[in-house]
Amino acid sequence: MNMNGKKHMSPMGLGCWPLGGDQWGPGANDGDAIATIEAAYDDGINHFDTAQAYGRGHGEELVGKVLKNMRDEVFIATKIFYTPKEKVEASVAASLKRLQTDWIDLMYIHWPKKGGDLSGMMESLENLRLRKIIRSIGVSNFSVANMQEVMKAGSIDFCQVCYNVLWRREERELIPFCVNNGIKIITYSSLAEGILTGKFGKELNFPAEDHRKYTVLFDKNTWPKIYETVEKLKAVVAPLKIPLAHCAIQWLLAREGVVSVLAGARSPEQVRNNVGALESRIGMGQLLEKLTEISDRLAPDIPDERNIFKWNP
Repeated sequence: MNMNGKKHMSPMGLGCWPLGGDQWGPGANDGDAIATIEAAYDDGINHFDTAQAYGRGHGEELVGKVLKNMRDEVFIATKIFYTPKEKVEASVAASLKRLQTDWIDLMYIHWPKKGGDLSGMMESLENLRLRKIIRSIGVSNFSVANMQEVMKAGSIDFCQVCYNVLWRREERELIPFCVNNGIKIITYSSLAEGILTGKFGKELNFPAEDHRKYTVLFDKNTWPKIYETVEKLKAVVAPLKIPLAHCAIQWLLAREGVVSVLAGARSPEQVRNNVGALESRIGMGQLLEKLTEISDRLAPDIPDERNIFKWNP
């Protein structure tokens, strides 16, 4: 036990958004999702990250179905969209029911909301923490100003940020703020929505249901530079015969403040590929410096959007 009396969190977590059944194109089914969660647990992952919004609650149901019998051994994080303070408890209760658990290890406020009473929402979450219904509180996709607002009403334990070798916007202000305030950082889109596996070709062709075609890194004006950069990254790691994805995850784990890296998967095979990053013995110094140098050269070509989704609720 650690984490202020809570479980140790594995350095890699399973990002469960792709398992929820929507927004990632065709092919998602419950059988594969269950097998993926089971494989993650068997391979030593104890950190499972879902949200009320994933599959409109179905993502939570799948996590609960698989993990209910090993509840004391796992760290379950979920997320709640902005909710008025008087409705927070009922919303959390719905998550508890879907997750088949009496408590949630980490509850995030999923996104801020312009004009919303974020401090009031935080008060309600703190009341649930006092009752041990939730054990820790986090924020996801927040700015420093958003964080300062909720910190008037409570304590933020974790901040979940989009962060990877290709998207480093939060290094400017948010990550230093977290480090200076003792807020632990968890990364999502750690492999840049699959880009850092190196699997995408120069030409993109997403199915209609796949949200990725609307994001910054896949934008038609940005993609040529992204593709060129990934080819350079692949060339650097090729002599080591280590997958680019493993190096990208190691790069994140070496960044200041990062305590766990979320990696999404839709099959046991993808889980095993991701977990292999923790087993890779990479010479951290020079290789990671080279990845950073290549990333630095890309930075001026990345549009200055608030987030990769171009979404600001």
